[in-house]
Amino acid sequence: MLLPFSVILLLSNIFIYSSYRGQGVEPISPFRWILSFMIPLLICKWGLHKKHLSPSGAAAAFAVGFIMTLSSYCFMTSMIIFFLAGSIVTKWRSTEKRKLEFNCNDGQRNWVQVVCNGGVAAQLAVIYLIDAGSGEHYVDFQQYFSTSWISMSVLGAVACSSGDTFASEIGSIAGSKSPWLITSFKHVPRGTNGGISVVGTLSSVLGGFVVGLTFFVTQYLSVSDKMVSDAPEQWPIIVTASLAGFIGSIIDSLFGATLQYSGISKRTGCIVEAPGEDVIHISGYPLLNNHGVNLLSSLILCLLTPQFALMIWNHIAKS
Repeated sequence: MLLPFSVILLLSNIFIYSSYRGQGVEPISPFRWILSFMIPLLICKWGLHKKHLSPSGAAAAFAVGFIMTLSSYCFMTSMIIFFLAGSIVTKWRSTEKRKLEFNCNDGQRNWVQVVCNGGVAAQLAVIYLIDAGSGEHYVDFQQYFSTSWISMSVLGAVACSSGDTFASEIGSIAGSKSPWLITSFKHVPRGTNGGISVVGTLSSVLGGFVVGLTFFVTQYLSVSDKMVSDAPEQWPIIVTASLAGFIGSIIDSLFGATLQYSGISKRTGCIVEAPGEDVIHISGYPLLNNHGVNLLSSLILCLLTPQFALMIWNHIAKS
């Protein structure tokens, strides 16, 4: 009961604040409210039908999608493409993945997975709403520093989750060689937390790239022409997101190799995340599970990505 009440309270405060704030921020239009309700609803209905989401996952995804759509269509489309593409790569060769990992699911996300992958971005989207109101803005650290900073934080959080999902879901099953443990560069069995490979690393860049490209295209289509004339180059959004996907995957692997337990069961031959009598230890300690690692990685990337973006735009301005 506490979670639904908290969501309702949060959204009511967003409505009151955005509608009556006396600092030049326009009230949110009825059309935007309707879209913020309908788009996440349709996506969650599709996710339930395709079994990409559990009922609890659909409820959490609706809350995240509502906030992201209300704040910026760029955030909304980036999150949607992450969900759709992530669901596809998670389902890809899922039977083989279950043979590698004892706790490998069937691609159906519950509320914990949704919150750990999208919760950071949704909280940042609320801050964006408070700072800039509901709408799309070009990235311009000279004129709109705080708005640009928050936008890149949201982008970084989503790109990190996308990059890690692509790396783990594609890298764990593709390629002909066993991965290397990122802390020792020794070969480890497929499915080991903290294992990296060339295919997985390239996939993490692809995951970030897809999110960045979606953000860029949505921004191009939705920002007013008046803002376009004064805006700096926006293509660094794609570079920033690709970099966030790559670095997010590396950080996730470092945490996975150290803060997550990985062992191989003698009985099943699968990778497990908890010690046991028949388990041979491979790496890490049982301090966090995969959800905790994903959440921690997203938090770090939401802090780092604006720094990367600022460096890239400053470099372009000087050249």
